[in-house]
Parts: sequence; structure tokens; C-alpha cells
Amino acid sequence: MAVRGARIPEDQVVELAEMFQMMSDPTRLRIILACLDAPVSVGDMADGLGISASLVSHHLRLLRAARLLQAERRGRQVFYVVGDSHIRSMLTDMLDHVAEGEAEAEQAPGA
Repeated sequence: MAVRGARIPEDQVVELAEMFQMMSDPTRLRIILACLDAPVSVGDMADGLGISASLVSHHLRLLRAARLLQAERRGRQVFYVVGDSHIRSMLTDMLDHVAEGEAEAEQAPGA
């Protein structure tokens, strides 16, 4: 059986590692998750996450550069969304995985 990673070009491995590094920060991950289902404004994200708009903007700049979020302007406001179906699917699958693990832990004897 061949190892799939052995066939991936080095530049793609580096890009993938950088994307995972972006998502490894809890604040950035919360921002991405807030944008999974619908476009969200900076102010709404800041309010919902309990952090300053300037900190949200800083993280958004990094997330957009990593192509994890897309921006769309509506009048004077900019809204951010996970526009790539691959990113959305991966995060949704990982959320399901975490939820299943918690459910199994709750059902385990002695839990």
C-alpha cells in the first residue's frame, strides 16, 4: 500500500501545514466556525466571541491571506464567510467527530 503523502508535492504539503497552523489558534478557529453557515460582519463576530473588533480584524487578515475565509462587501460593511466547500466539509466533519467522541465518552461505563 502506497503512502498518499509521499505523492504530494512539497509545496502543497507546506501550504497544507500552514492552513492547519492557522486553524490551530483557538481564536482563529472560533472565527472560522462563526463564518461556516452564513456571512458574518466584524462587529457581529466581535460581539459573539467576546473579543475586540480590532483583534477580529487582525485574525481575519491572516485567515483571508490563507484563503480560509472570503470577504464580501455589502454597502459599507464587509461580511466574511467560509466560501470553499472543502474547508466547510472538513470542519463540519471534524465537529461531528468531536461530538461523537464526547457522546461515546458519556455513554462509557463509569463516566
